[in-house]
Amino acid sequence: MDRIRLDATNLMADVVGPEHGITPAELEALAPASAAALEAVRARRTGDLRWLDLPYQDAVLEQILDYAAEVQGRFENVVVLGIGGSALGNLALSSALSSPYQDVAPSEGLPRLFVLDNVDPDLVGEWIDHFDVGKTLFNVISKSGGTAETMSQFLIFREKLVEALGEDGHREHVVVTTDAEKGILREIVNREGYESFVVPDGVGGRFSVLSPVGLLSSALVGIDVRGLLKGAAAMDEICATPSIDENPAQFYAAAQWLMQSSKDKAISVQFAYSHRLRLFADWYAQLLGESIGKRKGRDGSDRFVGPTPVRAVGVTDQHSQVQLYVEGPFDKWFTMLTVEESDHLVPIQSPYPDLEGAHYLNGRHLAELFRAERDGTRVALTEAGRPNCSVVFPKVDAHTVGQYVYWMELAVALMGEHYDIDAFDQPGVEAGKVAAYALMGRAGYEARREELERSAPAARRLI
Repeated sequence: MDRIRLDATNLMADVVGPEHGITPAELEALAPASAAALEAVRARRTGDLRWLDLPYQDAVLEQILDYAAEVQGRFENVVVLGIGGSALGNLALSSALSSPYQDVAPSEGLPRLFVLDNVDPDLVGEWIDHFDVGKTLFNVISKSGGTAETMSQFLIFREKLVEALGEDGHREHVVVTTDAEKGILREIVNREGYESFVVPDGVGGRFSVLSPVGLLSSALVGIDVRGLLKGAAAMDEICATPSIDENPAQFYAAAQWLMQSSKDKAISVQFAYSHRLRLFADWYAQLLGESIGKRKGRDGSDRFVGPTPVRAVGVTDQHSQVQLYVEGPFDKWFTMLTVEESDHLVPIQSPYPDLEGAHYLNGRHLAELFRAERDGTRVALTEAGRPNCSVVFPKVDAHTVGQYVYWMELAVALMGEHYDIDAFDQPGVEAGKVAAYALMGRAGYEARREELERSAPAARRLI
């Protein structure tokens, strides 16, 4: 069976106690609101929530696969220029579905993938120092086209490409993913004649990984993007049922709401017990934090709601965070990403039969040890009364990853209904963007720049 499952056993009150766990009565009381939330979200799938229909974009998928086939073998590197929802999903897909060493020892005929998701000059400058733009394809991603970070990176690398290849030659090294009609990137595409793909309307950045935003770079590095969409479609079918006991997205959304509203657990920890899945904890942090962390409710009143997402990686963070998780405040609940079947076993042999601290590992393998470490953490959390659940992957492949992406996107959309907020805007992010535009002297933001200059402290308190 290749369906991923939610094991919610250790979320329940009969395991971790009624103070910290969910009771059947609490779930039953929330069931009508949960069904209404599902109906409300699914009703918008052909309108402003078209990301719900991304698993069925057959024509776009074929365009992506055709382009990937056309450029195969031409580039040593693919560089994604994007940030936030235009980068985190790309990183997570590559980490999950490529070799951990793909960028060191790439598979024959496949390029390395770099996602420059920051404008830190040391990150960008070091890439320029070490790699040849003439052997690189740059995928510029921004729905709005006006993202300052992405635009600055594009301008920098466009100049480098023109210097190396000329005005005409550079164009084959740029592919743009942006709005179909609007925005400065679309205007640039029209002027330059760059190859381009479309971020559909109704697909916000953090819900865009199954659109060309995530699929294009994945296809370019050999990931099975068709399998991703099939997995997502399978989860869409599973989540069509309005039963909180059968629909994993409904259950997970209800659990998040109950954990914060009834159990005082404002921190949601994604604990990835899989190196391949570790960056999905980062992807989920944006999905949850940017969607549910809101000042205003739908009625316009101040709410200041939202869980705080935290990422952890097993077994690494058993030695850095688990002490806090087991004995610290009761303000967290945990989702463990677990995998039943590893790609490798890696046997362990000990030449020290007289040293029990080494020899008990003899004849075992790392997959056994990894599972034991994971299960030990689960036991420690549960015995300490810390509610935890597990998303169980039979194995990590395109089909199961596609299921997970769709499940979590739908679950977060349903959370918005429970919290009674708009899960699809980000006014806090926009406020920071406006301030940055003003500080950089962008036309139209002069008044805001004056406000910032007037409100700046007369002197800094430096210690």
